[in-house]
Amino acid sequence: MTASSHRAASSPPTASLRQAAPPQGAAPARQAPPRVLTVAGSDSGGGAGIQADLKTMLALGVHGMSVLTAVTAQNSLGVQGAWELPVEAVRAQYRSVVDDIGVQAVKTGMLASAPLVEAVAELIAGTGVPAVVDPVGVSKHGDPLLAASALDSVRERLLPAATVATPNLDEVAQLTDVRVEREEDLRRAADAVLAFGPRWALIKGGHLAGEAVDLLTDGTEEHWYRAPRLDNRHTHGTGCTLASAVAAGLARGLPVPDAVRRAKEYVTGAIAAGFALGAGIGPVDHGWEVRAPGGP
Repeated sequence: MTASSHRAASSPPTASLRQAAPPQGAAPARQAPPRVLTVAGSDSGGGAGIQADLKTMLALGVHGMSVLTAVTAQNSLGVQGAWELPVEAVRAQYRSVVDDIGVQAVKTGMLASAPLVEAVAELIAGTGVPAVVDPVGVSKHGDPLLAASALDSVRERLLPAATVATPNLDEVAQLTDVRVEREEDLRRAADAVLAFGPRWALIKGGHLAGEAVDLLTDGTEEHWYRAPRLDNRHTHGTGCTLASAVAAGLARGLPVPDAVRRAKEYVTGAIAAGFALGAGIGPVDHGWEVRAPGGP
């Protein structure tokens, strides 16, 4: 090879080194929407877990990303099997997303075991964005999704890292031994949850008779959210959906009480539109606003 041919081979035309110009008239790249990361298990039936989280985030205008903590074999009748992922796999997923893409809020769901709870608590504590902790203990059908040995890790490591904790009444009892039987018991439940360190506690009173009433408090101010109780048994995924909707609101910059109010409105509509699927309890409809007349 001659010197001149070597120069030609190693010095390609300048144009080939430049990024191709966009076609004339092409729209500029759109700015990314707010980003929310869900750290949770997979629901193969699509009604709860990671699947519900991502559907909720899409419906509410944020970009959803995921860290998978466990895989479940699950349908409308219950959970037939569950397999947690190794801690190193969970940690690698989290760092991969946060270190490159970045997040404006994090939401946690099924964490399965004490090692996973502790690893995720450490990760979200070091991220510096709002964190919504849904302390998932059992499925809609009563199947356990958190080892009993992990409860202390939830109390001592995960809840202190939470901006908002969103337990239902069964999870309140599991974590605090407080039994809620009437609306006035919600304050006592909230105080017990706040004692573990989250900034806000959202106690979901959906299992009480009468209105569907929730209490949000930081120990100083209280916000009560009420909705009519709907005659629809297809409510699979309500807890995941509510927590994800709160996280979406926080990622968009809403104050906590406003994010919860908007989330409550969204979940109420999703429950009203819940549909039968399989032979058991069907899911809420995450896309109800899109299909509703005048929806976004």
